[in-house]
Amino acid sequence: MRTTSTAMTRRRAISWWLKIPYTLYVCVLVPVYWVELGPQNFLWGCDIALLATLMALWFESRFIASTMAVAIIIPELVWNLDFFSRLAAGRDIIGLALTEYMFSDKLPWLVRGLSLFHVFLAWVLIWLVYRLGYDRRALWAQTLISWIVLPVSYGITDPSRNINFVFSLGSAQEDWFSGVVWVGLLMVLFPLLVYLPTHLVLKRLFLPNRES
Repeated sequence: MRTTSTAMTRRRAISWWLKIPYTLYVCVLVPVYWVELGPQNFLWGCDIALLATLMALWFESRFIASTMAVAIIIPELVWNLDFFSRLAAGRDIIGLALTEYMFSDKLPWLVRGLSLFHVFLAWVLIWLVYRLGYDRRALWAQTLISWIVLPVSYGITDPSRNINFVFSLGSAQEDWFSGVVWVGLLMVLFPLLVYLPTHLVLKRLFLPNRES
Protein backbone atom coordinates (compact mmCIF):
# COMPACT_ATOMS: atom_id res chain seq x y z
CA MET A 1 0.00 0.00 0.00
CA ARG A 2 2.82 2.35 0.88
CA THR A 3 4.56 1.52 -2.39
CA THR A 4 1.42 2.37 -4.36
CA SER A 5 1.03 5.65 -2.51
CA THR A 6 4.66 6.53 -3.19
CA ALA A 7 4.27 5.73 -6.89
CA MET A 8 1.17 7.92 -7.16
CA THR A 9 2.99 10.78 -5.44
CA ARG A 10 5.93 10.31 -7.80
CA ARG A 11 3.67 10.49 -10.85
CA ARG A 12 2.27 13.80 -9.63
CA ALA A 13 5.67 15.38 -8.99
CA ILE A 14 5.13 17.79 -11.89
CA SER A 15 1.76 19.50 -12.10
CA TRP A 16 -0.41 19.49 -15.21
CA TRP A 17 -0.58 23.26 -14.74
CA LEU A 18 3.01 23.39 -15.92
CA LYS A 19 3.03 20.51 -18.39
CA ILE A 20 0.11 21.65 -20.53
CA PRO A 21 0.98 25.39 -20.92
CA TYR A 22 4.62 24.51 -21.59
CA THR A 23 3.58 21.98 -24.22
CA LEU A 24 1.27 24.43 -25.95
CA TYR A 25 4.01 27.06 -25.94
CA VAL A 26 6.47 24.68 -27.62
CA CYS A 27 3.84 23.57 -30.14
CA VAL A 28 3.47 27.20 -31.23
CA LEU A 29 7.18 28.03 -31.11
CA VAL A 30 8.52 25.12 -33.17
CA PRO A 31 6.64 25.78 -36.44
CA VAL A 32 7.14 29.55 -36.14
CA TYR A 33 10.88 29.16 -35.58
CA TRP A 34 11.11 26.55 -38.34
CA VAL A 35 9.54 28.89 -40.91
CA GLU A 36 11.10 32.18 -39.78
CA LEU A 37 14.55 31.05 -38.57
CA GLY A 38 15.07 27.69 -40.24
CA PRO A 39 15.83 24.25 -38.79
CA GLN A 40 19.47 25.12 -38.03
CA ASN A 41 18.23 27.45 -35.28
CA PHE A 42 17.32 24.39 -33.19
CA LEU A 43 21.02 23.63 -32.76
CA TRP A 44 21.30 26.53 -30.32
CA GLY A 45 21.88 25.11 -26.84
CA CYS A 46 18.92 27.02 -25.45
CA ASP A 47 16.59 25.64 -28.13
CA ILE A 48 17.82 22.10 -27.46
CA ALA A 49 17.15 22.71 -23.77
CA LEU A 50 13.67 24.07 -24.48
CA LEU A 51 12.70 20.90 -26.35
CA ALA A 52 14.45 18.52 -23.95
CA THR A 53 12.74 20.19 -21.00
CA LEU A 54 9.43 19.24 -22.56
CA MET A 55 10.50 15.60 -22.35
CA ALA A 56 11.75 16.12 -18.80
CA LEU A 57 8.34 17.47 -17.83
CA TRP A 58 6.29 14.63 -19.28
CA PHE A 59 8.62 11.81 -18.29
CA GLU A 60 9.49 13.57 -15.02
CA SER A 61 13.09 12.70 -15.79
CA ARG A 62 15.65 13.81 -13.26
CA PHE A 63 18.44 12.96 -15.70
CA ILE A 64 17.13 15.11 -18.57
CA ALA A 65 16.22 18.03 -16.30
CA SER A 66 19.63 17.95 -14.62
CA THR A 67 21.49 17.75 -17.93
CA MET A 68 19.64 20.72 -19.39
CA ALA A 69 20.06 22.70 -16.17
CA VAL A 70 23.83 22.18 -16.35
CA ALA A 71 23.77 23.29 -19.98
CA ILE A 72 21.86 26.53 -19.85
CA ILE A 73 21.46 28.06 -16.38
CA ILE A 74 24.55 30.25 -16.73
CA PRO A 75 23.98 31.15 -20.41
CA GLU A 76 20.36 32.01 -19.72
CA LEU A 77 21.23 34.19 -16.75
CA VAL A 78 23.74 36.04 -18.96
CA TRP A 79 21.05 36.40 -21.67
CA ASN A 80 18.66 37.88 -19.11
CA LEU A 81 21.30 40.28 -17.82
CA ASP A 82 21.91 41.50 -21.36
CA PHE A 83 18.20 41.70 -22.21
CA PHE A 84 17.05 43.59 -19.13
CA SER A 85 20.05 45.91 -19.20
CA ARG A 86 19.11 46.80 -22.77
CA LEU A 87 15.55 47.45 -21.65
CA ALA A 88 16.71 49.66 -18.79
CA ALA A 89 19.72 51.41 -20.29
CA GLY A 90 19.16 50.98 -24.00
CA ARG A 91 22.61 49.56 -24.65
CA ASP A 92 24.66 46.37 -24.58
CA ILE A 93 26.71 46.20 -21.38
CA ILE A 94 28.14 42.72 -21.99
CA GLY A 95 29.48 43.21 -25.49
CA LEU A 96 28.30 39.90 -26.95
CA ALA A 97 25.18 41.22 -28.72
CA LEU A 98 23.23 38.33 -27.22
CA THR A 99 19.83 40.01 -27.33
CA GLU A 100 20.28 42.53 -30.11
CA TYR A 101 17.76 40.60 -32.21
CA MET A 102 15.07 41.17 -29.59
CA PHE A 103 15.14 44.89 -30.36
CA SER A 104 15.40 44.61 -34.15
CA ASP A 105 12.52 45.10 -36.55
CA LYS A 106 14.16 42.58 -38.88
CA LEU A 107 12.44 39.79 -36.96
CA PRO A 108 8.64 39.49 -36.73
CA TRP A 109 7.18 40.45 -33.37
CA LEU A 110 5.87 36.88 -32.93
CA VAL A 111 9.39 35.43 -33.14
CA ARG A 112 10.69 37.96 -30.63
CA GLY A 113 7.76 37.34 -28.33
CA LEU A 114 8.25 33.57 -28.40
CA SER A 115 11.96 34.11 -27.71
CA LEU A 116 11.01 35.34 -24.26
CA PHE A 117 11.26 31.71 -23.18
CA HIS A 118 14.81 32.71 -22.24
CA VAL A 119 13.35 34.64 -19.33
CA PHE A 120 11.77 31.62 -17.67
CA LEU A 121 13.54 28.49 -18.95
CA ALA A 122 16.35 28.46 -16.39
CA TRP A 123 13.85 28.89 -13.56
CA VAL A 124 11.71 26.04 -14.86
CA LEU A 125 14.76 23.78 -14.86
CA ILE A 126 15.83 24.86 -11.39
CA TRP A 127 12.32 24.06 -10.15
CA LEU A 128 12.39 20.66 -11.89
CA VAL A 129 15.71 19.80 -10.27
CA TYR A 130 14.31 20.93 -6.92
CA ARG A 131 11.29 18.64 -7.38
CA LEU A 132 13.05 15.64 -8.89
CA GLY A 133 16.54 15.91 -7.42
CA TYR A 134 19.85 16.39 -9.19
CA ASP A 135 21.44 13.61 -11.24
CA ARG A 136 25.22 13.80 -11.00
CA ARG A 137 25.63 12.18 -14.41
CA ALA A 138 24.43 15.45 -15.93
CA LEU A 139 27.91 16.98 -16.17
CA TRP A 140 29.29 14.17 -18.32
CA ALA A 141 26.10 13.87 -20.36
CA GLN A 142 26.04 17.56 -21.23
CA THR A 143 29.74 17.57 -22.01
CA LEU A 144 29.16 14.74 -24.49
CA ILE A 145 26.21 16.59 -26.02
CA SER A 146 28.32 19.72 -26.48
CA TRP A 147 31.09 17.70 -28.11
CA ILE A 148 28.54 16.61 -30.71
CA VAL A 149 26.57 19.84 -31.14
CA LEU A 150 29.51 22.25 -31.41
CA PRO A 151 31.26 20.52 -34.35
CA VAL A 152 27.90 19.97 -36.07
CA SER A 153 27.06 23.66 -35.63
CA TYR A 154 30.39 24.58 -37.18
CA GLY A 155 30.01 22.14 -40.03
CA ILE A 156 26.48 22.74 -41.26
CA THR A 157 25.26 26.18 -40.15
CA ASP A 158 25.54 29.61 -41.73
CA PRO A 159 28.55 31.47 -40.27
CA SER A 160 26.53 34.69 -40.21
CA ARG A 161 24.19 33.06 -37.66
CA ASN A 162 27.13 32.20 -35.38
CA ILE A 163 25.12 29.46 -33.69
CA ASN A 164 26.61 28.46 -30.32
CA PHE A 165 29.41 30.98 -31.01
CA VAL A 166 31.32 28.45 -33.09
CA PHE A 167 32.50 31.14 -35.51
CA SER A 168 33.13 34.02 -33.14
CA LEU A 169 32.70 35.30 -29.62
CA GLY A 170 30.25 38.10 -30.01
CA SER A 171 29.52 39.99 -33.20
CA ALA A 172 33.14 40.24 -34.44
CA GLN A 173 34.88 37.32 -36.12
CA GLU A 174 37.64 35.77 -34.08
CA ASP A 175 41.11 36.32 -35.55
CA TRP A 176 43.04 34.61 -32.77
CA PHE A 177 42.46 31.02 -33.88
CA SER A 178 41.49 29.10 -36.97
CA GLY A 179 37.91 27.87 -37.03
CA VAL A 180 38.64 24.27 -36.05
CA VAL A 181 40.94 25.33 -33.21
CA TRP A 182 38.30 27.79 -31.96
CA VAL A 183 35.65 25.05 -31.87
CA GLY A 184 38.06 22.75 -30.04
CA LEU A 185 38.69 25.49 -27.50
CA LEU A 186 34.95 25.92 -26.98
CA MET A 187 34.66 22.18 -26.39
CA VAL A 188 37.03 22.65 -23.46
CA LEU A 189 35.79 25.99 -22.16
CA PHE A 190 32.08 25.20 -22.05
CA PRO A 191 32.52 22.16 -19.76
CA LEU A 192 35.06 23.96 -17.54
CA LEU A 193 33.53 27.42 -17.26
CA VAL A 194 29.81 26.77 -17.74
CA TYR A 195 28.88 23.17 -16.96
CA LEU A 196 31.25 22.38 -14.09
CA PRO A 197 30.37 25.41 -11.89
CA THR A 198 26.65 24.76 -12.40
CA HIS A 199 27.13 21.07 -11.63
CA LEU A 200 28.94 21.84 -8.38
CA VAL A 201 26.22 24.24 -7.21
CA LEU A 202 23.32 21.96 -8.14
CA LYS A 203 25.03 18.94 -6.59
CA ARG A 204 25.38 20.84 -3.34
CA LEU A 205 21.87 22.32 -3.28
CA PHE A 206 19.71 19.47 -4.55
CA LEU A 207 20.10 15.93 -3.32
CA PRO A 208 18.92 13.13 -5.62
CA ASN A 209 15.30 12.13 -5.15
CA ARG A 210 15.60 8.45 -4.29
CA GLU A 211 12.01 7.78 -5.40
CA SER A 212 12.59 9.03 -8.97
